[in-house]
Amino acid sequence: METFNAEGVFEVNSADETLKLGVEFANNAKPGTVIALIGDLGVGKTVFTKGIAKGLGITENVTSPTFTILESYYGGKMPLHHFDVYRIGDVEEMEEVGFDDCVYSEGITIIEWAGIIEEIIPKGTYVVNIAKDLSKGNDYRKITITKTTKEGYLN
Repeated sequence: METFNAEGVFEVNSADETLKLGVEFANNAKPGTVIALIGDLGVGKTVFTKGIAKGLGITENVTSPTFTILESYYGGKMPLHHFDVYRIGDVEEMEEVGFDDCVYSEGITIIEWAGIIEEIIPKGTYVVNIAKDLSKGNDYRKITITKTTKEGYLN
């Protein structure tokens, strides 16, 4: 069987395919993996996160923690920490919500709207950029996954 390479460009044509890519990513993720999700509203960031949760065996309903900033799930192979930093006004607020405790844990940490806190994103973070291209259909998404090479940069 071919080994999954987390980095690359993936083209999907449905939310279900985005979910399946998240499952595949989770099946190959190691404890301590950090994922920065980049993309406009409605492109599928939470769908990708739901796929990761499913791949970890988490059965709880996963939603974007827009108002709570952080939601953690412990029912799977490893913990999943899901941040939505859209409402963060200052990067220093991240310390108050336990950012370092999650990022440097044995779980997987996902950060939606990661560009807002780019300066504290650790080296080795997977950057998942999800983009629409309406010329290819309403459900088409180009998902580009890269890995950061420096702390505080999203490539």
